[in-house]
Parts: sequence; structure tokens; C-alpha cells
Amino acid sequence: MKRVRLMVAILAVSSVIGCTNMSAQQQGTVSGAAIGGVAGAGIASIAGGSAWTGLAIGAAAGGVAGNIKGSQR
Repeated sequence: MKRVRLMVAILAVSSVIGCTNMSAQQQGTVSGAAIGGVAGAGIASIAGGSAWTGLAIGAAAGGVAGNIKGSQR
């Protein structure tokens, strides 16, 4: 559980840094990847799997979804 909290903290800090000069599509990609990564790590750890694998899969899926959503703005 400590690993998940560390990953959440790292993602939260990294998602806030440097978003001011980004386009809407770039912001959507970063936000989607951060949210997806946190969700994936949480779901994987609850299900008894690897939190790192859940983080990677969730971040990839969230980044793609955020990119699509950001390009529609």
C-alpha cells in the first residue's frame, strides 16, 4: 500500500508541473495519463495484481483517452 501512495504522490506532483504552456490536447493527454495511472494502480493493487503493471496500463489508456478528448476542444 505504501508503494501505491508513493506512485499517487509522484503522479500528482508531475501532472501539475509545467501545464501552463500546453495546448488543450497536451493537457488532456497528461491529465488522462495521470488519472488513468492512479486508477490502474489502485485497481490492480485491490485486485491483488502488480500495482506497477496497473499503473503502466492505466496511464497508457488514460493518455490515449485524454488525447482524444483534448483534441475535441
